[in-house]
Parts: sequence; C-alpha cells; structure tokens
Amino acid sequence: MSTFEQTGRRTAAPLRTTRPGSDGEHAVQQRMGSADRADRFYADQVLDRLNPRMREFVGRQEMLFLATADRHGECDNTFRAGPPGFLHVLDDTTLAYPEYRGNGVHASLGNIEENPHVGVLLVDFLRDRIGLHVNGRARVVDDAVMRRDHQRLADDPVPGRRAVVWVEITVEEAYIHCAKHIPHLQKVPARGSGRSWGTDDVRRKGGDFFGAAAEAPDRGPYLPPPRADAASWRAEAERVLARAAGHGSGSGALAGTRSSFTGWFTRSAPAR
Repeated sequence: MSTFEQTGRRTAAPLRTTRPGSDGEHAVQQRMGSADRADRFYADQVLDRLNPRMREFVGRQEMLFLATADRHGECDNTFRAGPPGFLHVLDDTTLAYPEYRGNGVHASLGNIEENPHVGVLLVDFLRDRIGLHVNGRARVVDDAVMRRDHQRLADDPVPGRRAVVWVEITVEEAYIHCAKHIPHLQKVPARGSGRSWGTDDVRRKGGDFFGAAAEAPDRGPYLPPPRADAASWRAEAERVLARAAGHGSGSGALAGTRSSFTGWFTRSAPAR
C-alpha cells in the first residue's frame, strides 16, 4: 500500500494512494456495484502491519489455513496447527511458524520456493468467533538460522513437534474476517494420549479415511520417473529458481546476478 505525506497541515497523516486488492476484484466490484462498500472496507480495515490487537489475537491461536501457489498459479491450501502462539509474532510486520515433520510431500514449501506470495487465515471458532487475514511474502528458513536470529524462540519439548524448518512471512496486508458466518465451536476433552505429533502410524494419521488407497488398483501401478543424478537435479533446480525469481522482473533481470543454488532450505534469501 503506497503512501505519501500530506503537506500544508499541522499533522502529516499518510494519504493512501493505491487501492488494496487485485485488478480483478476491482473489476468485479464495479460490475457488482459494490465499489463504495469495498472502499470503505479498504479505508477502515486493511492495514499493512499487525496492530496490537492483531498481534495479541495471533499469539493465542492454535491453527491457521495457508494458501500458496506455484510459479504457474496452481494453488494449494493447507492447515497448520500447534500450541497457542505457534505462529510467532516477531514484530509488527513479521510472522514465523515451524514446519513439523509431515508426509514428506512439502507442497507448501515447494510453492514458496517458486512463488513467495502467501495468504494466511486465522479463525477463532472458540472465543471471539472472528477471523484475521494476513497476506504477504514468505521465505523458508533453516531452524538453526531462525534460532540464531531470534534467540527468544524456545525449544519445543514435545517429540514430533520440533521444527524441521520455519516459514517467515513479511506482512503486506492484514484485515478482519467478519463473524457473520463463523460457527461457534467448543473443545471436547482429549481422548486417549492426545495428539500424535510426528507419528508415522497410518491409523493415527487417519488411515484410508476417504478410500483413496482402496481405489489404487483401479488406477494402475504408480511408477515414479527415474530420479536424476545430483548434478542434473542441481542444474534443473537452478533453472526453476531462476525462472521463479525473475517472474515479473523482466527478461534478463538475473543475468550475472544469480547466486548459486546451495540446497532447498539454505538458498540465500533476497535482501529485505
């Protein structure tokens, strides 16, 4: 959200000169006759940082929904959970959450490597019955690097809930999700030993709940393509990351400036 300072007044309040949102949503607003309502929402509710109440809200949430897309625009939406405050507020424009051991697919992390734009939705179903959207740019950070730069991050004592890597998000937009259609839920007492963090037990992970594995014989055998040797994989990774980094920057933007690929989670991040 670009700003410039008003002059000729006692107070130099910032004057916002760019509407939040996409060209597509603006076109739909005109078509649907809702541009005036949208502008009121933009003016009243859309911030470019987290204010104190937003930071307090984030600090007690136990789950989030994360939207990502790859360099082609193919989307993925996923769910993350942890103890209250697992989504850490590092400052009013920076969030970070740990990626725990999962199914090994790493769809979200892979998308972030190609396209840093992410959308986070936090919903409090239990107390306030309200939601918070946070849109921004993400990068993947090694656990050791994150703990070196943010020494107040405590080690999580629960096995299976230790960070493999972190996702750090620079906030670009933060705004309310209204309560109107959010159901009011209640927690139930924990059953058994509670959550099975980090387990590989198929039954504890949900088994074949949707029957997908049961249909596997009808789809034929899955034969993964041959894995490339290390040199070929590295060269292809360089090409993919170069295309992603140059998206929207014009042709030749990376000529002579690209840093070499040093590993999926240790690639040098752009200067912030």
